[in-house]
Amino acid sequence: MSKIRVLVADDHAVLRSGLRLLINTQSDMEVVGEAGTFAETIEAVRKIRPDVISLDLEMPGGTGTKLIETLTQEFPQIRVLVLTMHHDPTYFRLAMAAGAAGFVMKKSADSDLLTAIRTVAHGRTYAQVDLQSESAPSSPVGLPLKHLEASKALDALSEREREVFDLVARGHTNQAIADRLYLSVKTVESYRSRLMSKLGLQNRAELTQFAMELGLLAPDSARN
Repeated sequence: MSKIRVLVADDHAVLRSGLRLLINTQSDMEVVGEAGTFAETIEAVRKIRPDVISLDLEMPGGTGTKLIETLTQEFPQIRVLVLTMHHDPTYFRLAMAAGAAGFVMKKSADSDLLTAIRTVAHGRTYAQVDLQSESAPSSPVGLPLKHLEASKALDALSEREREVFDLVARGHTNQAIADRLYLSVKTVESYRSRLMSKLGLQNRAELTQFAMELGLLAPDSARN
């Protein structure tokens, strides 16, 4: 059986070295390349074509979410696993919306990272983040199952649909959204109808609750 080929992208050389040692001790995976900037990451991906990219969101030369979008559009078969120090759910939301297949904290145990690599390499999603939903039934990887499924649904939205989604969830009217995004009300209604259909939601109340459950806005920031 072929090994999972991993590209390690992080601007800290010591961390890259540690990850290489950890991953290469596994019989089913190996590090096939390293990168310390976003430009180096793209160049390495185009040359090496790894199965999984372990990606830090903050490196010189760009933004992590933009790089994820670029990589997943150009190489849809490659799985991006975000390895970050940020525990804020906002980073998780943005990374998953951009197309990441997984999200892991750097402070996690080595076993968590290895499990994440295997999980995303086999076409599944791995998420390790606190979305303030301790009472919800959890998936084996630490994220409430309903949130994990919902976060994948968000990936189906276009950038403009995400903008409309966020504004609707925060209580803006169609007219206010149209004015803000320089669109016609009819166009906003079209985006709204399409994103609701993709997410399986029926009305504004469900959309707002959906956003709150995912940790996309604080409960007191939504307006009726």
